[in-house]
Amino acid sequence: MISEPLKPVDSIIPQSVIKFCSLDSPYETDENTDSLFIEVMRDVISLHIDHSPWYREFARQNDIKPDKIKTMDDLIAIPPVHANFFKYHEIRSIHASQVFLHLTSSGTTGQRSQIFFDEFTITKARDMVDTVMKYRGVISVEPANYLMNAYEPYEGFEVGTSNTNSYLMKYAPVAGQFWSLRYIGGGRHDFDLFGCIETLKKWQYEDKPVRIMGFPAFLYFILERMREINFKDLKLPRGSLIFFGGGWKGYADREIPKAQFYEQIQNQLGIESQNIVESYGSVEHSIPYIDCPMHHLHQPVWSRVIIRDVKTLKPVPDGQKGFLSFLSPYITSVPAHSVVMGDMAVKHTAQSCPLKEYPTAWFEILGRAGTSTNKSCAMAAAEFLKGR
Repeated sequence: MISEPLKPVDSIIPQSVIKFCSLDSPYETDENTDSLFIEVMRDVISLHIDHSPWYREFARQNDIKPDKIKTMDDLIAIPPVHANFFKYHEIRSIHASQVFLHLTSSGTTGQRSQIFFDEFTITKARDMVDTVMKYRGVISVEPANYLMNAYEPYEGFEVGTSNTNSYLMKYAPVAGQFWSLRYIGGGRHDFDLFGCIETLKKWQYEDKPVRIMGFPAFLYFILERMREINFKDLKLPRGSLIFFGGGWKGYADREIPKAQFYEQIQNQLGIESQNIVESYGSVEHSIPYIDCPMHHLHQPVWSRVIIRDVKTLKPVPDGQKGFLSFLSPYITSVPAHSVVMGDMAVKHTAQSCPLKEYPTAWFEILGRAGTSTNKSCAMAAAEFLKGR
């Protein structure tokens, strides 16, 4: 199904949405921003009802009326759209002529989410990433060598994770780069395991920090192979860091405890835990979730994190597991302002993190729900590690 306005719509974004998405203090407490959040969500829901034929009918069937939304409970009660819905349907609140960027959520296998961004949405999403990366201390003026554990881009390649990883290379000037999933032509990629090892060996002798980005499973298998062939432990240059994006997904049965993984990284690469940064994000919900130095994924000011019961989709108390769900008014191009993901998660109170500079609730991912046909970017990429 394709659903979009029949003609270009008014490009004026509500001022409330512009103001809210421009907040530059990334971890304001809910109490300070809830009233503004409710107001902005009402405005963005009205925008999607006015401009998306599909969401207008969805709102009618579910009795969604913006003027009835008064509290956070009212917002949470609005039926979310499952991220999987975008794998089968192209839904837009903008005309095709207003699409600024089109990204998909999977690699060469599995269903592909079709998410379309207008200029406002993608610009604000990137501004948010800049804000949280600065807060986390990731931005540097010192050139770095990049090992990218993701698909090597090529002209016309639209997978969201590679787009994100390419964007993340802006936070330190690029001295050199190596993509672990090498493009071999014909729309195909191949995992270059030994190329990764030799590249890291070469870079340890250069006077530039190394940044390793992308799927954690790839780094795990690189370290595993290094041990198997008795490859000498490396000592990467000062200032090196690791930025994890995506998850283990297709290799959940091989995932090891975080503390054990981080110990392997420190022993074999010389990178300490505080220089390992984790993130969560998706093409369907591009708000940046970057961990604190305690490796907690905190809720930023521009969204609200909800854990929903797997049967009823009603919110569950903190500490109970369920489907990960998000509310955010940042997206004006697609009615994905209230989504439920395919990931199981648990939410924790702000007080359970000892870092006072992160005074918001945080969540941890427990695994992915669904069947083997529900493939994410990481799951599709993991097929290369299986020799497929």
